[in-house]
Amino acid sequence: MTGDRQAILFGLGAVALWSTVATAFKVALSHMSPLELIWLASLVSWALMGALVARKGLLGQALTSGWRTAAWAGLMNPVAYYLVLFGAYDRLPGQEAMALNYTWALAMAILAVPVLGQRLTRTDVLAGLIAYSGVWVIATRGAVFDVAFADPVGVGLALVSTLLWALYWLLNARDPRPPLIAQWQNFSVALPVLTALMLLGPGLSWYGWAGFASGFYVGLFEMGIAFVLWQLAVHKVSRTAKISNLIFLSPPVSLVLLFLVVGEPILASTLVGLVLILGGLGLQQWQKHPVPAVSHD
Repeated sequence: MTGDRQAILFGLGAVALWSTVATAFKVALSHMSPLELIWLASLVSWALMGALVARKGLLGQALTSGWRTAAWAGLMNPVAYYLVLFGAYDRLPGQEAMALNYTWALAMAILAVPVLGQRLTRTDVLAGLIAYSGVWVIATRGAVFDVAFADPVGVGLALVSTLLWALYWLLNARDPRPPLIAQWQNFSVALPVLTALMLLGPGLSWYGWAGFASGFYVGLFEMGIAFVLWQLAVHKVSRTAKISNLIFLSPPVSLVLLFLVVGEPILASTLVGLVLILGGLGLQQWQKHPVPAVSHD
């Protein structure tokens, strides 16, 4: 099997897992708070990444270098990013939070101007206008001439999560750490912080087997295995463009799963907004940007 075929299979595996996370987030958040979910999921992901680092013989390197970067990167992702993202999912229907979060690629293009000194092209601007018109449709739930958002805090959290995600990857564009080591170190920094927040806040408690299973799933698959699969795809593919468009497969599957598992009726405003967002992202994909190929949830 060629490297590109392997990359596509790994990429499809990652996208398949990402398609389930909106449902997993909503199920988990019906049992626990965003802070409790991120603590449990981070613990699971940290253990998985640690086991992989040790198995590959990278533990010595992971323990001796890279911690200066991890000190701030771990606070951004997973701590800040997932707290904000889970906060959005806790307040909004899963379909809305998922669709709004997909504007991270547009946020990356915009933030690349001050961070990397790039320029916005006319295509960037047009793609942004199309995509963020979709955000407006979703935020107003179809009442596009009414500025009273259904849940302005939830919408704000979802959009802030896209800024955090894009900024994190832009700042890490020149990170010399191997991805697996970087991920494990980031979780190693995040876990003590999250544990302190837990002890100062809700405290450690039992969420029931359903809550535990959903949180375990988020940590194992969304934060863990999906990341590993996507990194394998990125490293094996000859051109990133061959796998980057796979992310467009995730939203439709996510909507179906939210309907079947969570029981969310699919809103017409979500469908229209999502089409506009994906249309803007597709337009942006037609041009090349020197920004890192990143994974997404």
